[in-house]
Amino acid sequence: MSRPVELLIALRYLRGRQTSRFASFISVASMLGVAIGVAALITILSVMNGFESELKRRLLDVQAHAVITGEGGRIGDWPTLAATLERDPRVEAAAPQVTIEGMANAAGQLVPVLAEGIVPEALEEELGDNVVVGSLDALEAGARRIVLGRYLALDLGVAPGDDIVLLVPRNEGGDIRPALTRFAVAALFESGVPDFDASVAYLHWRDAAELAGIGDAVNGIRLTLVDPFDAPAVAGDLAALAGEGAGATDWTRENASYFRAIRLEKAMMALILSLVIGVAAFNIVASLVMVVTDKETDIAILRTLGLSPSGVVRVFLTQGIVIGWLGVLIGIMGGVALALNVTETAAFIEGLLGFQVMPGDVYVMSRIPSEVRPANVVWIGAVALIVTALATVYPARQAASVHPAQALRYG
Repeated sequence: MSRPVELLIALRYLRGRQTSRFASFISVASMLGVAIGVAALITILSVMNGFESELKRRLLDVQAHAVITGEGGRIGDWPTLAATLERDPRVEAAAPQVTIEGMANAAGQLVPVLAEGIVPEALEEELGDNVVVGSLDALEAGARRIVLGRYLALDLGVAPGDDIVLLVPRNEGGDIRPALTRFAVAALFESGVPDFDASVAYLHWRDAAELAGIGDAVNGIRLTLVDPFDAPAVAGDLAALAGEGAGATDWTRENASYFRAIRLEKAMMALILSLVIGVAAFNIVASLVMVVTDKETDIAILRTLGLSPSGVVRVFLTQGIVIGWLGVLIGIMGGVALALNVTETAAFIEGLLGFQVMPGDVYVMSRIPSEVRPANVVWIGAVALIVTALATVYPARQAASVHPAQALRYG
């Protein structure tokens, strides 16, 4: 099968001859630069995607997917509302919740705490394997038992079996007065989210309601959804079922600062690593300019043989695109392979250098998570292809502007 003459010439120039070894070296270096930039960008974004997914999983393990709140922060006939919400096909379960902000005191330590009163069954389902010490079985109404986050317990200096005192504001006839209640620590949990583990405590919802002075009412209904990632859209619809004045929040809003920080970090890392691809693109420009300078006589001969200026442009466009796009292809394959095996790669580096990248006594995760998203690979590859293709335009136009007569006279 015949091939265009421009392609044949471009491929011949790529192989290089003895007089253009340095230009060939620059071309190879440019290709490797593009490959390294693309591979690094895919790997880093995959690792950050992995951290984001791990954070979402840990948050969903210990938080309600959505919470419906009543007018004035109180729901009186909550069993009826919970039954109504559970009839919605998007809701898997509904349970009462009483949330109290206060202070916890033990051994002279006073620490701010967010006490959440829920039913033991819901707590068992949410915490699951996150309970590290003690048991949830003793969490009964009237038993005055409490479950603390591990870091909160460390701040208070307590362990299961010890007592703490909760100090919370209580509305008594329009006056806000402090209420003190002693609770025994039943268990400790660790979600893997340090801010959460250092501030949250769980107790039976009836004990929490009594502590808050709201009788049999609750602050809200906590929902477990069939698809937790639909929570932002579903929460508003479900709030309408609670009547006028009801509100709703969901786990994405409660943890919006985490996800904003991750998005910002991903954007900055993408920008920084894109500069590697940009530098490699400038190297492509430099290598093609050197080739054009070296091949001026050849270009003049081709022009006298009938090759048009647009044909000359196509020769050097093809050469630059082959360099850039081959680098992009190698980078995509290497980046995806590295991202899929980042845990094994990290273990190999740890064994080789004799240190642990993420020691378990420092980080809440002992391995580097990674999640390759096809959309990321596609846009990284597309941007790299466009940048490297644009890098060939200037040298190709310069090659087309070579005057055959002058080049043959002084070549």
